[in-house]
Amino acid sequence: MRKFKLTDIITLGIVFIFLSACATPMLEPAEKDTAPMKSTINEIEEFETELETAKQNQLGILSPGWFAKAEASFERAKTKAEKGTALTDIREDITDARGYLKNAEETAKVARTLLPAVIESRRLAIDAGAPQSVEAYGRVEDQFLKLTEAIEKNNINYTKKNAPKVSQAYRDLELMAIKNNTIGEARKVIAQAEAEKAEKYAPQAFELAQRHLQETEDFIDKNRYAATEIQQKADKTVFFGNRARVVTDQGKKLENMKPEETYVWAEDMLKQITAKLAAKDARDQKIDLQIENILNSIGGLQADYKADTTQLTTQLTSTKKNLAETRASYDAQIQSLNQALAAIQSKTIQDQKTKELILAEQKTTARKLEEERRFNQKFIEIQNYFRSSEAEVYKKGNQLIVRLKGMQFPVGQAVIMPENYQLLSKVQRAIGNFEGSSVIIEGHTDSTGSQEVNAILSQQRADAVKDYLVANNTLSANKIRAKGYGSERPLASNATTEGRAANRRIDVLVTPRLQPGE
Repeated sequence: MRKFKLTDIITLGIVFIFLSACATPMLEPAEKDTAPMKSTINEIEEFETELETAKQNQLGILSPGWFAKAEASFERAKTKAEKGTALTDIREDITDARGYLKNAEETAKVARTLLPAVIESRRLAIDAGAPQSVEAYGRVEDQFLKLTEAIEKNNINYTKKNAPKVSQAYRDLELMAIKNNTIGEARKVIAQAEAEKAEKYAPQAFELAQRHLQETEDFIDKNRYAATEIQQKADKTVFFGNRARVVTDQGKKLENMKPEETYVWAEDMLKQITAKLAAKDARDQKIDLQIENILNSIGGLQADYKADTTQLTTQLTSTKKNLAETRASYDAQIQSLNQALAAIQSKTIQDQKTKELILAEQKTTARKLEEERRFNQKFIEIQNYFRSSEAEVYKKGNQLIVRLKGMQFPVGQAVIMPENYQLLSKVQRAIGNFEGSSVIIEGHTDSTGSQEVNAILSQQRADAVKDYLVANNTLSANKIRAKGYGSERPLASNATTEGRAANRRIDVLVTPRLQPGE
């Protein structure tokens, strides 16, 4: 059913009065009453707008008594207008409402003069989310209203005496809201750890988590507006709280394990590490010898890294040499253009046009040289970011391609694991070298499984990398696209283990923003 507005009801009333007048010889008086009625309608609508503006200016809390009276008088005027009450009664209510609103405005001026600190503390508490996250907010709001009501009653002494207390109460609310919104999760995690008996099974880990929580609370007390540092400390507290829960869970398992089971459990972890390192299975040796075996394997990987670094240095030297040769080639072109320009200096108007074309070509050549020089410099720098086992960096036209060989996902999943964070940080750094660039994340799989499943998985993995980069403020979402190709674009034969490993990859294509004129 359609809801009629006040103006609709009053307009129908006017039409009814007018038609009734037409049915009698008294036409002239009815026509004369129409103008005052319209004027009253306009006055009601104007005051409704004024009332809404006053509410936005906080008159409802800075002068609650007078503002409430203004609203009540206005509502009476609206009700009388809807019932067709005499215009004099309606205008009397409107006049009263205006008077009350004026009193509210005057009181609000006094309140702003007497309570600047309280008003500011209240604003900060609201901005911090106190109305939604702190139960005591309503009680403090009532105390604030008592201050402004005292001003209305000319009890200034009460307002001055209690204003500092209310201001401090709002400051306390603000602090509680900041804590609830930043370390609320940490408190829950530590409470869960306590409920899981972390104090018994993981006393040191639990004590460390509690200490981090207390240190974070102390820091917030002294630095409530240091948002970045607070969040870092809160995240660290959550980490140690979860760690206490993990240690507790493992402690419970170990409590019920026999000595041999405990040894085999630890041995199995060393076995997994050994397998990942492709090292010798040394389970027939003592634990310390098994660990030494693992450390020797790591030493070998470090030696490989050193060799990769040497190889990369050689590649960089070669690239610099090619850059120098390119520069020499462009210099020769520019010199040739300069000579051609000198030869046509004394030509006619047509020759002048030719000169302008040559100048434009000279500028274009110089600009391209400079752009290529910058691109090559960044290319060399970015190559140096990655180890050969992590990524390969290529140039393709004006695009930079970072092939993430070291990007690993759990089998059949698209979850970015913590061990990939360092690699993705390097990718962020590489992208950051090209201001205003756009990026395409390509996901690729081997041919194992169906093409449909591989296409979905590769798209999910590309989306996961995109979401990570967007979440870490690398680029805005509209500057990054993700595309999964499944097994459509293999780099090697899927018939071998090595080939399939090479085909499972993430490619990051960075396209720098073209400069004006390109």
